[in-house]
Amino acid sequence: MKLLITGGAGFIGSAVIRHIIQTTAASVVNVDKLTYAGNLESLAEVESSSRYAFEHVDICDRSALTAVFDKHQPDAVMHLAAESHVDRSIDGPAAFIETNILGTYTLLEAARSYWGQLQGERKAAFRFHHISTDEVFGDLDDEHGFFTETTAYAPSSPYSASKASSDHLVRAWHRTYGLPTLVTNCSNNYGPYHFPEKLIPLMILNALDGKKLPVYGKGHQIRDWLYVEDHARALWQVVTEGQVGETYNIGGHNEKQNIEVVKSICALLEELRPEKPQGVKRYQDLITYVTDRPGHDLRYAIDADKIERELGWVPEETFESGLRKTVQWFLANQEWCQHVRDGSYQGERLGVTK
Repeated sequence: MKLLITGGAGFIGSAVIRHIIQTTAASVVNVDKLTYAGNLESLAEVESSSRYAFEHVDICDRSALTAVFDKHQPDAVMHLAAESHVDRSIDGPAAFIETNILGTYTLLEAARSYWGQLQGERKAAFRFHHISTDEVFGDLDDEHGFFTETTAYAPSSPYSASKASSDHLVRAWHRTYGLPTLVTNCSNNYGPYHFPEKLIPLMILNALDGKKLPVYGKGHQIRDWLYVEDHARALWQVVTEGQVGETYNIGGHNEKQNIEVVKSICALLEELRPEKPQGVKRYQDLITYVTDRPGHDLRYAIDADKIERELGWVPEETFESGLRKTVQWFLANQEWCQHVRDGSYQGERLGVTK
């Protein structure tokens, strides 16, 4: 089996590629534009595999996408390429509209054209798997409720609105053209190789530098946390076993307030890195409350019963075990972190083809 994976140099995409190359016999074609969040160093473990290939392509470029499909003849598409940072979407929504909506449209059309030329079993087996987010649902008013696969969409930010749009496009291409699609909506991911602008890696690295740990509002926003390697396993199961036309929610069963997450990181660092930066007595003393984000959703929570019931997937990591692994990884991989922070990882973008 050969999979075309868009956004494979990103946080979740690279985890999916590592999982596939290291635990299955499938081949992967990584299609990535290499924006600021694309880091080929996250694929160092698998880049020498004969089953891995990289194509430096923007999903908005139809002719380049067509050439990739023609060259590699994939059996399935896993679409992860997206602009994904809420704060960036508030400051500059245009890139989110272009990549998440127009890029998804362009990829759908390239995939539809390619799929239409397939014959027999290859055509019947082809899949287009679109990976999305729980943020398309907005937030939950009921403190005991959960997002299900049929929850109405109510996005709050330019980011989540653009992802909602892309979800609708994928479902429309299935309904109108018969393209064999699958959609997954996941909760907040965390784990190794997480880009440092996101909450957990930002808190870890700021604490190690003795910098402030900025928490929006009072930190009472609740998120369901999903360890990225658990997510990668789920995505593989969906693309290989999922029912065409279906949607699957993927959650970690780990609801935590943001302030709980930050305090847990501080406690782990007290244990694992007791030697603190000069002037810091306790990591927790670095917590600073800042003005809340505009339109900030209060609570997300995923009902992941369907994927467990139909595909047998359950997360292997608890939040406690996953967070410990995450902190340990960042402590052990300071070179990767430094390359991201000083921008030198971007040098990997030039002249990389395979």
